[in-house]
Parts: sequence; C-alpha cells; structure tokens
Amino acid sequence: MPVIDAPSPRGHTSGPLPKRRDDAGDDADDLDDLDDDRPRETDEDADDDAPVATRATRTGAAHTTRRGTARSTARSTATSTAGRTTTRSRSADARRRTTSTRTTAHRSPGRTRETADTSRVSRGRIATAIAAVLSVVAAKIVGLPYGEQVVAFGRRVRSRVVLYLDGPHPEELAPATLRWRRLRRTAYAGVAAMVAAPVLAMVVGFLFIPVPNADDAVESQLNTVSFSDGTVLARIAPGEQGNRQKVGLEQVPPPVRFAVLSAEDRSFYSNSGFDVVGFGRAVWKNLTGGSGGGSTITQQYVKNAMVGDEYSLMRKYKELIISLKISQERSKDEILADYLNSIYFGRGAYGIQAASQAYFNRPVETLTPAEGALLAGVIQAPSKWDPAQNPDDAARRWNYVMDGMVAQGWLPAPERASAQFPATVPPRRVTGGVPDDDRGHIYSAVRDELRTLGIDQDALVTQGLQIQTTIQPQAQREAVDAINRQMRGQPENLRTSAVSVDPRTGGILAYYGGANGSGLDYARVEKQAGSTFKPFVLLAALQQDPPIGISTEFDGRAVPGQTVRNVDGADCSNCSLKRAMTLSNNVVFTALGNRVGPQAVAAAARQAGISQPMNDPNSGIALGNQETTAVDLASAYATFSNEGMYHRPHLVQRVTTASGEVLFDEATAQGEQRIDPRVARNVTEAMRDVPEYDGVSLQGGRQSAAKTGTVQSHVESQNNDAWFAGYTPGASTVVWVGTDDNSPIRTADGRPVYGHGLPSQIWKSFMDDALEDTPKQTFGAFTPVAGTDPGDTANQADSSSSAPSSTSAPRSSAAPTTTAPPADAPAPEGEEAPPGGAAEQPADPGAAAGAPDGAEGGAAGAGGDGAAEGEPPEN
Repeated sequence: MPVIDAPSPRGHTSGPLPKRRDDAGDDADDLDDLDDDRPRETDEDADDDAPVATRATRTGAAHTTRRGTARSTARSTATSTAGRTTTRSRSADARRRTTSTRTTAHRSPGRTRETADTSRVSRGRIATAIAAVLSVVAAKIVGLPYGEQVVAFGRRVRSRVVLYLDGPHPEELAPATLRWRRLRRTAYAGVAAMVAAPVLAMVVGFLFIPVPNADDAVESQLNTVSFSDGTVLARIAPGEQGNRQKVGLEQVPPPVRFAVLSAEDRSFYSNSGFDVVGFGRAVWKNLTGGSGGGSTITQQYVKNAMVGDEYSLMRKYKELIISLKISQERSKDEILADYLNSIYFGRGAYGIQAASQAYFNRPVETLTPAEGALLAGVIQAPSKWDPAQNPDDAARRWNYVMDGMVAQGWLPAPERASAQFPATVPPRRVTGGVPDDDRGHIYSAVRDELRTLGIDQDALVTQGLQIQTTIQPQAQREAVDAINRQMRGQPENLRTSAVSVDPRTGGILAYYGGANGSGLDYARVEKQAGSTFKPFVLLAALQQDPPIGISTEFDGRAVPGQTVRNVDGADCSNCSLKRAMTLSNNVVFTALGNRVGPQAVAAAARQAGISQPMNDPNSGIALGNQETTAVDLASAYATFSNEGMYHRPHLVQRVTTASGEVLFDEATAQGEQRIDPRVARNVTEAMRDVPEYDGVSLQGGRQSAAKTGTVQSHVESQNNDAWFAGYTPGASTVVWVGTDDNSPIRTADGRPVYGHGLPSQIWKSFMDDALEDTPKQTFGAFTPVAGTDPGDTANQADSSSSAPSSTSAPRSSAAPTTTAPPADAPAPEGEEAPPGGAAEQPADPGAAAGAPDGAEGGAAGAGGDGAAEGEPPEN
C-alpha cells in the first residue's frame, strides 16, 4: 500500500509549512517583508509570477499522483479506500489553508502571491513622480549628519499614512473599493486639518504673541535714513511723537468721540473687536493679489500702533490675536482712549490732542462737533483729505461723518443742518529730527523721491521705514569739505551746490544743496546752464546725417560789432570742434547750433538726461539759455561717461518697513541705451582737453572730461551763475555757484566768478579726494564718427592766419541779424568777457563769422527776438 504523507491539521496560527528546495527564494522574500513594517510598492511582479507558476505546477502534479493512487487502492479494498480518500481530502484542504495563512501572515498588504493581480491599485503618475522625488531627496539626506534617522523617520511616517489610507487588509478589497477608501480618508484628513490648523494657530498666538505697550509701539516707528554702507545718515521721528500729549477719554468731548466712531466703526461698542467678514475679505484679497480689508477700531489701533501696515496674511494673523487679547484685557473705553491717543491725523500730529493743535490751534476740550468730524474724516487718508491739500474731498468726507452721527442718533438733525464746514489753520513745518545741515536736503530729496515711487507721507509716519540711500559717506564728507575749503572767506551771499552721480547706476554718490538743511535746496534749483550746453550741440551734430565730426573746422573768429563774441584768446580761424570745445568758442557753437537747429539741440539734451521741457528753443540754446539743475546736468554728463547708457538719477536704493517688507529695490532697475556708444565717446573726446586747459587736471593723470559754463548778469561785465561739470568713468560731478537773488557773483577781492574759478576748484578738490583710493579707469577706445582724430587741443597754437582746410565749414553768405539783450535780462556769458555791452550790428551782413551755408545766422534767427536770442560772450 502506498504511504500517504498526511500532515497534522494546522490552524491559522500554526505557522507555515516546511518548504521544498525550490521555495528558498520565497523564504528570502518573506524575510525581507518581515523587516519592513509598511507595504512596499515595487516592481517585483515579474519575479513573483515564476514561484507562483512553479507552485501551481507542483500542486497539480501532486493532485494527479494522489488521484491515481486512490483509484488503484479502491480496486484492492473498498473500505480502506474510503478512509484514505477522506484523509487525503483533509490533508489537501489543510495544505491549502496553511498556504493561505502563511501568505496572509507573512506578506505585506498588496504583496500576496495569489491576490496581487486582483487587489493591488497601481500608482498614478503624480504619485510615481512624488515617489521619485522623495527617493532623490532621501538619497541626499541620508549622507548628512543624522540623515539615516531622518530618512527612517520619514519611512515610518509614510507607513503610518499608508496604513491609515489603505487599512490593515487592503488586499481583501476590490481595487475600486480601495481607491474610494483612499479618497474618502484623504478628505477626512483634509477637513480635520482645516479645523485643527486655525485652532492650533490661535493657541500658539495666544501663548507667544504679546500685547505691546501702545506708547512704546508708536514711539518706536522711527524712519531711518542710511548711507549706502548702512551707517545712519539720519533718524527721523515722524510728526510730533516726542511731544505727543495723552489725554483721558473724559477730556475728549462726547461729540468728538462719536465723530470718530461715525467715521471708523459705528458698531464699536457692540462688536467683539474683530471683524470676521473683514478678515476673510483681507485673506481673499491677499490670495488673489489684492490688499486691504475691513477693520474695527480695535484692529486699526493694533495695525497702526503695533504690528505695522504692510499687506500680508501674517500681519492679519497678528492683528487678530492681539485684537482678541486686547478685547479680553481692556474695556471699550480704554481701547478707544488708546486709539485716540495713538492714531495719526496728518500734519505730523499723533493723537487727538496734537491734531486739535495742528488743525485748530486749540486744545481738544474746546472742539465742536463739526471740528471733531473734520478730524475724524482725515484718519483714513490724512494727506489726501487734509482741507489744506484737497478741500473738496475733505468737505465730502466731513459730510459723510456728520450724516453718520445723525443716523446713529449721536447728533440732532437741526444741529447738523446748521453746521458749517470749519476753517483750519495753515499747516506748519514739522522737522521731527530732520538734520538742519546739508543732510537735511538729502532727506527732503529722499522724501520727494519716495513720493514718486508711490510711498507717500502716510507711509513715512506709520511704517517705520528703513531707507537705504546711494550716498557714500566718504564722498559726502569730501564734497562738504571741498566746498568749505574753497568758499572759506568768500562773500556770504554766494551759494553753492554740488552733485556727484555714478554713471554705471545713476546712484547719487554725494549731494550738497547748501549748508542750511531747512532752507532752499540749490541742487534742485533751475538755473541757466551757460556753455555746459555746448556738448549737447555737439551731440546733435554727431547724430546728423551725414554726421559732423569733432575734427570739422570752423572759422571761430569774432566779427566786430556782432553780439556773439569770444573771450580773449578764444578766437581761432581754423578751429576744429574739439578745439572750439576746449576754448569754449561761442562763435563756432552758435554757428553749429544754427546748422543743426535749436530743436535738435533740445532733443539731444533730453536724450542725454536733461528733464526740463525746453519748449520753443531758439538759437540761444547753443550757449545755454535754457535752465537746468545740478542733478540733471550731472545725470546727462553721466550718460556720456557711460557710453550712452542712461540711468535715472536717484537717491533711494532700497526701502523696507519695520516688519521687513520690501517696498522698493532699485537693484532691479535697468539702464537705457539712449546714445550710440561711439557717438557718446566722441562727445567725451571733444571734452577731454578742457580740464588741462583750465588748469584742473586730476592728480595722477586720471582721465576726465569737463566743460565750464558762465551766465552773464544784467550788470555790465558781471556774472550771475557759474558752473563746472566734468566726469571720469566712475563719477560725474557738477558744481554751481550763484546767489539767491541773481545778483552779481564776485570773489572776496571783487572779481567776477567764472566757471573756471571757484566751481572748477571745488570740482577738482572733490574729485581728487573722492577718487583717491579708487582704481584709475580710462575711457573706451576713440573712433571718430566722421573725419579724423583732432589730437591734443589743450596746448595747440592758434592758426588764425592759416587757410581753412578741406573739412572747414564754409562761411555763410548772409549774416544773421542780432539784437543785444536788454539791461535787465540775464543771458549766458563767457569766461573773461571783455568789458562793454553788445555792439551794434555790422553794416555788411557778409561779415558774420563761422555761419555755414544755409544757417540762419549767429546767435539769433532772422529778425531777432531780443534778449532771448542775442547772446553775449560765453565760455
């Protein structure tokens, strides 16, 4: 009788059956799975199929053998057959149950041999991508200190998440059911997180966000203006914070309190201190790119006095926490009193008492309901709704507040009907710590520039701005020292300004508008430019078609009797444009300006960086009868230095709030290529010899280019304004000397001041000191736009007797008619101009010098327009 291997019956906890040799691979897999406490999703399906097939084949063979044996035994003895058949049946069932139990007990969910193809839900593309990214990250982290622990922790977290999403026996579920379970449980987790996160945020906020003292919070909102290196230039306490007088709520008349509630929060005494709808609206606006949101008085108090005014979810979060804590810790009357004592009302006034003084020059106790309504109306936008700035909007806002008081029952209707819009006192100047020396002009210029950037006065007084300027502290000291040295002992009526610009960025390196920081800023005062406009005439000529090169020669001799004449020694018969620039020859540049046209000269000046409109220019523009400022002139010359690349002149480099929000960053600004580099380099070449000719070459042979300018006074042989403008590759600097009242400018010994006097000396002193420790830079290679290189013209001998060359401009066949300026009208003047007024016109029109064919003439067009066009000697 054949022997049947009938194992003992095994339960689900009896463990696996002993394995054959061909099941060794399965043992290894099972051991691997025991080490992993989470389901793994790998590409092992192909490997798993082979053992499954083997087991299926082996099991089939075993059943076939057993069935054959049973039939043979049945023929021998029927009784034994029945018993043994029952035993075999039970043995087979036990084996199948054991196999199933072993698989379920020792394989991770989703890894069973028999059910892998039916219960497993394959990964989606997103999950696969996430897994790949996490694998890469894990590979990077594992090499770091404690990296293995971090990765192990991540794996445990992942296994717990998978266990939550899939359940303990996901293999028992159909794929669609498993997928739905995952989606459902993910939604549960999301809802739980949405509920738990705000609760947790509230708990953390209440534990860690303190309620600051209102006095400390408001008084700490200082505006810090710093130099380019971060050192403090000035610390400004906006408004009258230092003199702010706190008053008790009982000192504020009830109608004034009600006016504030009517304007800002009509449900103040009934609300919880926080507007949930407004908070939601603010969150939505922040998420969608907007800003702002409704606020109660409690929120406004917190926002303006404690957490700042930037638009962000973090600010709203802090505002919510502090508002709720304040509402619990203080009464409504205490909150209203703190609000009235800390809110900004404009005109530099913090608090209701300071506002009452600023607008009505009376204490708050004496205010009427109408006056209280005016103050309440300006709270939201003090600069915009100040009646001194915008009376119409102020009146509209006042009516809104007054009508609200009637609607709330706080003001009788008859009293409202008889109320009149109250008159206010004129605004007064508030220093608030602004320096009273030259730095005061820097702060004023910074404040005005901030306004052009959209950062208004309200931001200055509520956000504690940190303003980094482009001013270099060393350069600023050198500018002040140079001016003080050269102007020491000079007449007290002389005024000076100096501006230095970085050509590569447009940043202002030094800014001097005068010694009195609260007085007139002469760096921004518009004055006639004199001969500093001659480079713009040359720029226009170089851009003509065909271009007029700097080697082109003109007859630069003055004609007796003509209004346009040269200073002594500036005449030259065959005068190249570079030589004429060096000598500041008025005759040549008047002729050149007429040849290209006044409009072309004005366009060239604007192209370089002059921002003044220069409407309806005439031929006098060639000698600078247009007004400009030191800032604009330094910027325009910086464009020449930077090979035609223009950068907006600016003082503000970066602005951040007290909370760190960046409001502006100039680092992102780009330059504009306004002039062809080759053309700009030709203009620079024409100006290269001026510093040497005027005796102000920079020390060490440092390359520079410059131009003088002097404006004649209505007083004979005197001047009103003197300029010196020059640049290196690293700095463009302009110096101006003049007076407040356009009176003649004279030195201590009574001689007239010219561009190559005090201004050029200040320029050289500053440039030598400011550039002393910087590398020497050179201008780019010079290639003539037209003609040839005229060479060195500073030491060139005059060739007035020689014949014109082939590049000389022909003389005009008709002379211009000019008229002398009247005695009371200043006009551009020249260096070392000979005494005497304008001469009479010559009888022979052909005597005009230097005017090319087709030109309208010297300094004036045909017919003449008086002083506006006839220009005296200039240099």
